[in-house]
Amino acid sequence: MSSLLWILLSSVVLALISLIGGLALFLSKNRFDKIINHLVSFSAGALLSGAMLHLLPESFESFQDNYLVGLLVLGGLIFFYIFEQFIHWHHCHRGTGSHVQPVSYLILFADGLHNLMDGLAVGSAFIVDYRLGLASLVAVVSHEIPQELGDFGIMIYSGWTAKKALIFNLMSSLTFLAGGLATYFMSKTIDVTYFLPITAGGFIYIAAVDLLPQVNNKCQTNARLGYFISFLLGIILLVITKIIFSH
Repeated sequence: MSSLLWILLSSVVLALISLIGGLALFLSKNRFDKIINHLVSFSAGALLSGAMLHLLPESFESFQDNYLVGLLVLGGLIFFYIFEQFIHWHHCHRGTGSHVQPVSYLILFADGLHNLMDGLAVGSAFIVDYRLGLASLVAVVSHEIPQELGDFGIMIYSGWTAKKALIFNLMSSLTFLAGGLATYFMSKTIDVTYFLPITAGGFIYIAAVDLLPQVNNKCQTNARLGYFISFLLGIILLVITKIIFSH
């Protein structure tokens, strides 16, 4: 199957994931918070192992220059740091206190950019190797699920109707397709392999700087074992994909 078709199918998957936020309507706030924390922990494990087990090995094999790969990973870390600081992008389980309507629009704008970058990352991975693309897609989806739940919750608390929140979340997810298509057409003139270590840096930043501290700062001591198990399950998922795709 061509890389373009993989990108299109991935975009459909992300569009469907954007609708999962509607599940928040059926959960109490206490249950919602518990589920989100487990999903955030799982997501952190998946992103870290996606970077360490899939993207970085492929990067070292492609470039055979450890210094260059290290610089590109560092560049990805710096880029995501700047992006978060200046656009106020906060992943996944954002607080849901006294938010006002403009905040929900800011979240949609930031998530649109986030999805665009995911499209660039996953698209470049599919162009290099469909197995690498699938592993990257698994890592991105694991992160998208808690993020979409959190975004939906904030929009509802901000006064949006469930229908409007779902429609706008779906529209925001379409930027993933734009990023994927941009990468596909850019690959005709530039080497998109350079995106792999940059993406690895981004995955590491999101997991280590944003997601794990979020759970560690909020969860009670007696709940931390469960969240740690969720973290390990995220790692195990990407280990399994590594084993499957290596054959």
